[in-house]
Amino acid sequence: MALTRYDPFKELRELTHNVNSLNDVFNIQGYPELNFSSFVPDINTREGEFAYHIDVDLPGMSKDEINIHIDNNILTISGERKTKEETKKDDYYKIESSFGKFERTFSLPDDIDAENIHAESSDGVLEIVIPKMTRKIEQVKKIEIK
Repeated sequence: MALTRYDPFKELRELTHNVNSLNDVFNIQGYPELNFSSFVPDINTREGEFAYHIDVDLPGMSKDEINIHIDNNILTISGERKTKEETKKDDYYKIESSFGKFERTFSLPDDIDAENIHAESSDGVLEIVIPKMTRKIEQVKKIEIK
């Protein structure tokens, strides 16, 4: 009778393989939102008196890796994060890599000033300021009947 050595990580490797296969199927069929290697950045939104604000946490990403565009009052923020950390010491060598794509969309209200939207990136936080249209508040005007 042959003895088989027990491998406690065999089932974990099989599960990882199955998840990666499922990921490949969805990516081939055009479902990037189901990409298991993607990440979802934290986003805060707020409305001020004169503008809407969107803050996106994107640590380690440069402004060249981020895309922002607006089409028919739909704001889309997308990008790809690629980081690689390498440590070389006398007694060990370590590399840690992380990567992933993201895309977030926002339906904007009709009262925005699309021509003056601006974005700024500082310390891993992207801030997008979407100004509101300035509406002139007219005084009540009496209409004369002729």
